[in-house]
Amino acid sequence: MKEFVVRFFGVGFMSWIVVSCGQGGGPVPAPAPAPSIEIPSGEFQEKVRGAATAGNRSGDGPITRNRIDHVRNAPAPKRARKGLATGWGDEVKSSVNYTGFTRASSKPVGGVDVIHYNDEEGAKAMGAIEGRRRSGLQSAGNGLVSWGVKGRWRKLRTHFWKRGRIVVGKKGQKYSLVVRNNARSRVETVLSVDGLDVIDGKPASVRKRGYIVDSGKTLEVKGFRTSEEAVAAFEFSSVPNSYANLRHNDTRNVGVMGLAV
Repeated sequence: MKEFVVRFFGVGFMSWIVVSCGQGGGPVPAPAPAPSIEIPSGEFQEKVRGAATAGNRSGDGPITRNRIDHVRNAPAPKRARKGLATGWGDEVKSSVNYTGFTRASSKPVGGVDVIHYNDEEGAKAMGAIEGRRRSGLQSAGNGLVSWGVKGRWRKLRTHFWKRGRIVVGKKGQKYSLVVRNNARSRVETVLSVDGLDVIDGKPASVRKRGYIVDSGKTLEVKGFRTSEEAVAAFEFSSVPNSYANLRHNDTRNVGVMGLAV
């Protein structure tokens, strides 16, 4: 489906998503026929358009295919941290529109929900119980949404873990985040991967704005947004070659996907 986003600036936080529901405690937004993003005028409009920089810091040069490929293809350090992270994949068409949305609360409904991921070896090292696989989708936001991780054709294999669940992937595999709206109203979903907001590629925060999902609809987020028309695909990579490491030199939150409603 076509994605739509409502955005505003916020302070960096750990990996997570924020979904705001238009029920109780605030104005309920009118139904929107299709996902979209409202573009305000003036300075705020420039901040929204700036999302297409996909995480460039002040003073950084533009992200180019050659620069990313050069680092991705370089040999990993001998003492590189093991396990999976998320890299900057190929450009994928994924258009976005704008719409108005009023949050019912400044806090995410049901708190922040997370999904951990790793390769097979890493999942076992983390204590995942082999053979005890869980459903591909998990409930979040007090049941307002269900979400999970999808490979090319189906939900990725998920293992039971004492701290929730671990999705098992393979290096080089592309994936997407799937969010299904179970509520009767639209919800706002703020998603993060490896501690980075999926819309601007910068440190995630529950104060940032996110994608809007209509009642009964499913949103599929395929990568970090690079423009209003495309994203850089989520692709499992080594930790040194992860987007979090290449652009922010920070791997503290790799292996964690976040969602808030």
